[in-house]
Amino acid sequence: MARNATSAPKDDPTSAADEAPKVEKSDGRKRRWREHKIARREELVDGTLAAIRLRGRDIGMDEIASEIGISKTVLYRYFTDKNDLTNATMSRYVETTLAPRIYSAISEELDEYNLTRAVIAAYVETVATDPEVYLYVMANSAGPNRDVVADSERMIAELLATVLGERLRSREMDSGGSVPWAFAIVGAVQLATHWWISNKSMSAEDLIDYLCMMTWGGIHGVAMSDGSPAKFKSQPHPLIDED
Repeated sequence: MARNATSAPKDDPTSAADEAPKVEKSDGRKRRWREHKIARREELVDGTLAAIRLRGRDIGMDEIASEIGISKTVLYRYFTDKNDLTNATMSRYVETTLAPRIYSAISEELDEYNLTRAVIAAYVETVATDPEVYLYVMANSAGPNRDVVADSERMIAELLATVLGERLRSREMDSGGSVPWAFAIVGAVQLATHWWISNKSMSAEDLIDYLCMMTWGGIHGVAMSDGSPAKFKSQPHPLIDED
Protein backbone atom coordinates (compact mmCIF):
# COMPACT_ATOMS: atom_id res chain seq x y z
CA MET A 1 0.00 0.00 0.00
CA ALA A 2 1.38 3.45 -0.92
CA ARG A 3 2.19 5.78 1.93
CA ASN A 4 0.73 9.24 2.13
CA ALA A 5 3.95 11.20 1.62
CA THR A 6 2.78 14.68 2.47
CA SER A 7 5.92 16.72 3.11
CA ALA A 8 6.14 19.54 5.64
CA PRO A 9 6.12 22.99 4.07
CA LYS A 10 9.58 24.36 3.60
CA ASP A 11 10.58 27.81 4.83
CA ASP A 12 10.96 30.32 2.06
CA PRO A 13 14.61 31.35 2.35
CA THR A 14 13.81 34.77 0.94
CA SER A 15 10.92 35.63 3.27
CA ALA A 16 12.99 36.24 6.44
CA ALA A 17 15.55 38.22 4.51
CA ASP A 18 12.84 40.36 2.92
CA GLU A 19 11.11 40.91 6.28
CA ALA A 20 14.23 41.97 8.24
CA PRO A 21 14.76 45.30 6.43
CA LYS A 22 11.07 46.13 6.92
CA VAL A 23 11.38 45.56 10.68
CA GLU A 24 14.58 47.60 10.82
CA LYS A 25 12.99 50.44 8.85
CA SER A 26 9.96 50.37 11.14
CA ASP A 27 12.16 50.41 14.26
CA GLY A 28 14.22 53.24 12.80
CA ARG A 29 11.12 55.33 12.13
CA LYS A 30 9.84 54.72 15.66
CA ARG A 31 13.19 55.67 17.15
CA ARG A 32 13.40 58.86 15.08
CA TRP A 33 9.85 59.79 16.08
CA ARG A 34 10.65 59.24 19.76
CA GLU A 35 13.77 61.38 19.47
CA HIS A 36 11.85 64.07 17.60
CA LYS A 37 9.05 64.00 20.18
CA ILE A 38 11.50 64.36 23.09
CA ALA A 39 13.29 67.27 21.40
CA ARG A 40 10.02 68.95 20.46
CA ARG A 41 8.62 68.54 23.98
CA GLU A 42 11.70 70.27 25.36
CA GLU A 43 11.26 73.14 22.90
CA LEU A 44 7.61 73.50 23.86
CA VAL A 45 8.44 73.41 27.58
CA ASP A 46 10.98 76.20 27.03
CA GLY A 47 8.30 78.12 25.16
CA THR A 48 5.87 77.54 28.02
CA LEU A 49 8.36 78.91 30.55
CA ALA A 50 8.86 82.01 28.39
CA ALA A 51 5.09 82.43 28.11
CA ILE A 52 4.67 82.17 31.89
CA ARG A 53 7.33 84.84 32.42
CA LEU A 54 5.48 87.11 30.00
CA ARG A 55 1.84 86.41 30.85
CA GLY A 56 2.11 85.41 34.51
CA ARG A 57 1.35 82.40 36.67
CA ASP A 58 -2.36 82.17 35.73
CA ILE A 59 -1.71 81.59 32.03
CA GLY A 60 -3.92 79.05 30.24
CA MET A 61 -3.32 76.61 27.41
CA ASP A 62 -4.70 78.96 24.75
CA GLU A 63 -2.33 81.74 25.85
CA ILE A 64 0.63 79.36 26.01
CA ALA A 65 -0.05 78.13 22.48
CA SER A 66 -0.49 81.71 21.24
CA GLU A 67 2.80 82.86 22.78
CA ILE A 68 4.69 79.89 21.34
CA GLY A 69 3.09 80.52 17.95
CA ILE A 70 1.30 77.21 17.49
CA SER A 71 -2.22 75.88 17.83
CA LYS A 72 -3.44 74.16 20.96
CA THR A 73 -3.89 71.04 18.83
CA VAL A 74 -0.13 70.92 18.29
CA LEU A 75 0.45 71.13 22.04
CA TYR A 76 -1.81 68.13 22.57
CA ARG A 77 0.13 66.22 19.94
CA TYR A 78 3.13 66.21 22.28
CA PHE A 79 1.40 66.37 25.69
CA THR A 80 -1.51 64.20 26.71
CA ASP A 81 -3.26 67.02 28.59
CA LYS A 82 -2.63 70.21 30.57
CA ASN A 83 -1.32 68.24 33.55
CA ASP A 84 1.30 66.58 31.34
CA LEU A 85 2.55 69.97 30.10
CA THR A 86 2.42 71.45 33.59
CA ASN A 87 4.35 68.52 35.06
CA ALA A 88 7.02 68.76 32.34
CA THR A 89 7.33 72.52 32.87
CA MET A 90 7.62 72.18 36.63
CA SER A 91 10.22 69.43 36.28
CA ARG A 92 12.26 71.52 33.86
CA TYR A 93 12.33 74.52 36.22
CA VAL A 94 13.21 72.43 39.27
CA GLU A 95 15.84 70.30 37.50
CA THR A 96 17.57 73.06 35.51
CA THR A 97 17.18 76.13 37.70
CA LEU A 98 16.12 75.72 41.32
CA ALA A 99 17.80 72.48 42.38
CA PRO A 100 21.20 73.09 40.69
CA ARG A 101 21.59 76.48 42.36
CA ILE A 102 20.81 75.04 45.78
CA TYR A 103 23.08 72.03 45.23
CA SER A 104 25.89 74.35 44.15
CA ALA A 105 25.51 76.48 47.28
CA ILE A 106 25.38 73.46 49.63
CA SER A 107 28.54 72.06 48.04
CA GLU A 108 30.64 75.17 48.64
CA GLU A 109 33.63 74.87 50.98
CA LEU A 110 32.64 77.57 53.46
CA ASP A 111 32.54 77.85 57.23
CA GLU A 112 29.21 76.93 58.79
CA TYR A 113 27.79 80.45 59.09
CA ASN A 114 28.68 81.51 55.55
CA LEU A 115 27.43 78.19 54.18
CA THR A 116 24.10 78.74 55.95
CA ARG A 117 23.80 82.19 54.44
CA ALA A 118 24.85 81.02 50.97
CA VAL A 119 22.19 78.30 50.85
CA ILE A 120 19.42 80.62 52.05
CA ALA A 121 20.51 83.35 49.63
CA ALA A 122 20.59 80.89 46.72
CA TYR A 123 16.99 79.89 47.33
CA VAL A 124 15.64 83.41 47.89
CA GLU A 125 17.52 84.90 44.93
CA THR A 126 16.44 82.10 42.58
CA VAL A 127 12.80 82.71 43.47
CA ALA A 128 13.22 86.49 43.28
CA THR A 129 14.68 86.40 39.77
CA ASP A 130 11.90 84.20 38.36
CA PRO A 131 8.81 84.93 40.49
CA GLU A 132 6.08 84.10 37.97
CA VAL A 133 7.56 80.70 37.12
CA TYR A 134 8.07 79.92 40.82
CA LEU A 135 4.48 80.89 41.64
CA TYR A 136 3.22 78.84 38.68
CA VAL A 137 5.14 75.83 39.95
CA MET A 138 3.89 76.20 43.51
CA ALA A 139 0.30 76.86 42.41
CA ASN A 140 0.32 73.54 40.56
CA SER A 141 2.17 71.55 43.23
CA ALA A 142 -0.92 69.61 44.28
CA GLY A 143 -2.84 66.76 42.71
CA PRO A 144 -1.05 64.88 39.93
CA ASN A 145 1.91 67.27 39.98
CA ARG A 146 2.65 67.22 43.71
CA ASP A 147 5.60 64.83 43.43
CA VAL A 148 7.71 67.28 41.38
CA VAL A 149 8.04 69.84 44.19
CA ALA A 150 7.94 67.29 47.02
CA ASP A 151 10.75 65.25 45.46
CA SER A 152 12.94 68.33 44.94
CA GLU A 153 12.43 69.48 48.53
CA ARG A 154 13.22 65.99 49.78
CA MET A 155 16.43 65.75 47.74
CA ILE A 156 17.61 69.18 48.91
CA ALA A 157 16.83 68.30 52.54
CA GLU A 158 18.64 64.96 52.27
CA LEU A 159 21.73 66.65 50.82
CA LEU A 160 21.63 69.28 53.55
CA ALA A 161 21.27 66.52 56.17
CA THR A 162 24.37 64.81 54.79
CA VAL A 163 26.45 67.99 55.00
CA LEU A 164 25.10 68.85 58.45
CA GLY A 165 25.77 65.34 59.73
CA GLU A 166 29.32 65.30 58.38
CA ARG A 167 30.15 68.64 59.98
CA LEU A 168 28.77 67.59 63.35
CA ARG A 169 30.61 64.26 63.31
CA SER A 170 33.86 65.98 62.35
CA ARG A 171 33.57 67.78 65.72
CA GLU A 172 32.58 64.57 67.53
CA MET A 173 29.04 65.84 68.09
CA ASP A 174 25.81 63.85 67.96
CA SER A 175 24.47 63.89 64.38
CA GLY A 176 21.32 61.88 65.09
CA GLY A 177 19.06 64.87 64.46
CA SER A 178 20.58 65.84 61.11
CA VAL A 179 17.64 64.66 59.01
CA PRO A 180 14.79 66.34 60.95
CA TRP A 181 16.89 69.51 61.34
CA ALA A 182 17.55 69.62 57.59
CA PHE A 183 13.89 69.11 56.72
CA ALA A 184 12.92 71.80 59.25
CA ILE A 185 15.35 74.28 57.67
CA VAL A 186 14.16 73.57 54.12
CA GLY A 187 10.50 73.81 55.15
CA ALA A 188 10.98 77.08 57.03
CA VAL A 189 12.97 78.76 54.26
CA GLN A 190 10.60 77.57 51.53
CA LEU A 191 7.45 78.67 53.34
CA ALA A 192 8.86 82.06 54.38
CA THR A 193 10.10 82.73 50.85
CA HIS A 194 6.72 81.77 49.42
CA TRP A 195 5.05 84.25 51.78
CA TRP A 196 7.55 86.93 50.80
CA ILE A 197 7.30 86.52 47.00
CA SER A 198 3.53 86.86 47.29
CA ASN A 199 3.61 90.28 48.99
CA LYS A 200 7.18 91.68 48.85
CA SER A 201 6.83 93.59 52.14
CA MET A 202 10.63 93.74 52.52
CA SER A 203 13.71 93.51 50.35
CA ALA A 204 15.26 90.18 49.40
CA GLU A 205 18.36 91.08 51.41
CA ASP A 206 16.27 91.75 54.52
CA LEU A 207 14.50 88.41 54.11
CA ILE A 208 17.85 86.63 53.79
CA ASP A 209 19.09 88.40 56.94
CA TYR A 210 16.03 87.38 58.96
CA LEU A 211 16.08 83.78 57.76
CA CYS A 212 19.80 83.53 58.37
CA MET A 213 19.37 84.91 61.89
CA MET A 214 16.75 82.31 62.77
CA THR A 215 18.44 79.38 61.04
CA TRP A 216 21.89 80.12 62.37
CA GLY A 217 20.45 80.58 65.86
CA GLY A 218 19.08 77.04 65.65
CA ILE A 219 22.30 75.55 64.28
CA HIS A 220 24.37 77.37 66.90
CA GLY A 221 22.04 76.08 69.62
CA VAL A 222 22.53 72.52 68.35
CA ALA A 223 26.30 72.97 68.42
CA MET A 224 26.25 74.42 71.95
CA SER A 225 24.61 71.18 73.10
CA ASP A 226 26.94 68.97 71.01
CA GLY A 227 23.87 67.86 69.07
CA SER A 228 22.62 65.99 72.14
CA PRO A 229 18.93 66.34 73.13
CA ALA A 230 19.80 65.12 76.65
CA LYS A 231 22.45 67.81 77.08
CA PHE A 232 20.10 70.41 75.62
CA LYS A 233 17.33 69.49 78.07
CA SER A 234 19.71 69.55 81.03
CA GLN A 235 20.67 73.18 80.39
CA PRO A 236 18.75 76.31 81.41
CA HIS A 237 17.21 78.25 78.54
CA PRO A 238 16.83 81.92 79.43
CA LEU A 239 15.68 84.10 76.56
CA ILE A 240 18.50 86.54 77.28
CA ASP A 241 21.75 85.75 79.06
CA GLU A 242 21.86 88.19 81.98
CA ASP A 243 25.62 87.78 82.58
